[in-house]
Formats: sequence, C-alpha cells, structure tokens
Amino acid sequence: MKFFLTIICFLLLNLNAKAFRILDSSIIGFDDIQMYSDTLSNKSVWSAYDAFNLNFFDNKTHIYKLHNHIPDSANTKDKLGAVWTQAIYWDMAMNAYKKAIKNGDNKRAKKYKLLVDQIYQGVYDHYVHFDWNNQDPQNGWFIYDDIMWWTISFSRAYTLFHDPKYLQLADQSFCRVWHGSYLLKDRGSYDNLNGGMFWNWNNIHPSDNSDNGKMSCINFPTVIAALTLYNIIQTTDIKHQKNDTSGFDKNMNYPRWHSRANYLKEGMEIYKWGVENLFDRNTGKIADSRHGKDVDWTTTMYNQGTFIGASCILYKITNDSDYLNNAIKAANYAMEIMSAPHGIFPFRKGEEEGIYTAIMGQYLHMLVFDCGQKQYLPWVSRTIEAGWKTKNDNNLMSKDYLQKESANISCYDASGIPALMLLFK
Repeated sequence: MKFFLTIICFLLLNLNAKAFRILDSSIIGFDDIQMYSDTLSNKSVWSAYDAFNLNFFDNKTHIYKLHNHIPDSANTKDKLGAVWTQAIYWDMAMNAYKKAIKNGDNKRAKKYKLLVDQIYQGVYDHYVHFDWNNQDPQNGWFIYDDIMWWTISFSRAYTLFHDPKYLQLADQSFCRVWHGSYLLKDRGSYDNLNGGMFWNWNNIHPSDNSDNGKMSCINFPTVIAALTLYNIIQTTDIKHQKNDTSGFDKNMNYPRWHSRANYLKEGMEIYKWGVENLFDRNTGKIADSRHGKDVDWTTTMYNQGTFIGASCILYKITNDSDYLNNAIKAANYAMEIMSAPHGIFPFRKGEEEGIYTAIMGQYLHMLVFDCGQKQYLPWVSRTIEAGWKTKNDNNLMSKDYLQKESANISCYDASGIPALMLLFK
C-alpha cells in the first residue's frame, strides 16, 4: 500500500513540476513558488506600491511620469503616462487607502487619502479641468474610452468618499461619451441605429454614422460605468429619478446626467450588444473590436477583465446566473489559455500592456470576492510571487513576470504587480 501511495505522490509532484517549470535558465523558475501561496506580507505590498509612487509619481505636477528616469515637473505628452492610465493609477491609490483602512493602519490611510487628493488635483490641473470638449493637442481629450475610464474612477471615488463633485463629473463624462459634444458637434459614442459604442469620435463629418470601430475597450467600460452609477445613486435622489430630459441644459440642449433607471437600461443594452458581437460563448474569449461585420479576435487581459467586471455587476444586480457563467468563461479563458504555459498572467510586448494586469485585477477581484469564485486565487498568487521575484534594486517590476528587468521601466509595466498586491494580499 505504501508503495502505491509513494508512486501516486511521485506522479503528482512530477506533473506539478512539469506544469510550472520554466526551461529557459535565464528566466525565474517556479520550483519555490507554492501553488496556493500567501507568503507575501503587508510590508512587501507597501514596499512595492511605495516604490511605484517614488519612481513614477511626479511630486511637482502630481501626475504619473512615463518612465522612472524622467525628472519631476514633467508636463508634456511624451513624458507622461497616457491620460486614461492616470485613472487606473487613481484607482490604485483608492485601493491602497481601502487596504489601509481595512488593516486599521490610520497613518497609511491618511497618507494614501492625501495621494488620492493629489492625483485628482494634478490631473484636473493638467488635463484642461476635465473639459471633455477641449481637444488641446498636449492635454485635451480625443477618444471616447479615455473619458469612460475616468467615468468609472469618478464613480468609485464617489462610492468611497461621497464627495458630490465626483458624482457630477461621472454624470457629465458619461453623457459626453453617450451623446457627443455640443461644441465639437460629434455624434457621440452610442450607435442608435445598430447598437454598441464607437471608439473614436468624428467631428469632421459629425452626421456620418459609419462604423469606424466598436472596440471592447469602450463597450464594456461603458457597461461598468453605467451600472456603477446605477448602484451608487440613492433611490431618494430626486434629480436622478427624473427622466433624462431633466438633465438637459436649456442653453446648450445637452444632457448633464441620466436618470438612475436609464443608467441600468443603457448598461444592460450595451452588455447585450457586446455579448452578441464581441464575446465567444464557446471559448470565453473577448474580441478586440468589431468593424462592420469584421471581428478582430485578438485577446487582451484588460478586455477579458472589463467583460468579467460588467458580467459580475449585472449578476449582483439581477441574480441571473447567465451573467456569472459568462464571467467564469472569460476568466477561465484568461487563466487556462492566455496564461499558458506558465500559469501566470501573460507577457506581451505592446507599450501599454503592463497596465492590463491592473485592470484585470480590479475586476477579477469582483469575481473572486463578490461572486465567491475563489478558484482563481492560486493563479493570482503565482503571478504576484513570480513578479515579486523579478524586482530590481528599486523594488520595481516590469510586465514580464519571469524576467528581471533593467532600471529603465515604464509606469505601465511597473503598475501590474503592485496593483494585484493591493487587491489580493
């Protein structure tokens, strides 16, 4: 009997080693990474996040710099992280604040609340005071999804701090994307003829409703934004219970907010369109985009992530298991297919790919903790511990979680592991 048990244990250990061993000797191995590891301490989490801020947060402008070698006072497009990613870094600061509160760490809570305020003010000052109609070439707004990422973050900030300016900005930015601009005369992202959300606005031929691309990166964030607004608006808020016509400014004939009921309706409508046009029900993969009848099935972690998030929020609102099943399919595809063969979040070479880990983490957290799907925790833990092993002397990591990097790292690449740590450790 002992002989057979010994053979079984040997086979299981051998299979585990084969599944996670890295053959290239220049790459960090997995032999000492536990399958269900939770060995990193709070100290490691704060070390990673503080290192990220020390190297990328500009102490003069309060915006995140593109590379860690850029000196403070950076204020040009080529020296700053893309505007939409600044919203993700703001999310990270809010997650740090929440973690500190949860840990009863008042000193850190105060520190990260200050950081939240500084990031908001820095972005407000640099990006034309959140004037969504301003297309200044250095610091204006050009793409619908750039705005919608901020809508989501404003909604989260309102949930956390109950500051009315965040709800006002969330309302206004959502309406700017949905309806277009009264100044630029663009048609808005929403396609009222064929459904879905356009990625790029057209203020050269504003009446042209041709399909210039309906990307997942605008459609599923729109669902998340609409449903988050639905969730955070109180049923006693008279303003948001009225029809959308009450949200029009009489001088500009432009909606400034939607009713709570319409946020739910719009979120569900865009989700349905996205499932029918950008989701493979058989595999769980999310397409990059749709152009007319042509679908680009290139997969990325952030599109998988926002689909997971949209599905989870709808599941929590409706208790309809179809939404949860969709989220699980998308997460399984990311874990089993995209993360093969190493069993950790994948490495890809695109410039902004590193921040996709942070976005996936934000929504996978919903699936794990809000929807009770803890089967994904080992995958996340393996990713965190693999990445932490690649840190350089400044406690910075890049987007390849198997390879030690040089000192020159972008804010996109360095954000992934600290973001996961804040959420899962």
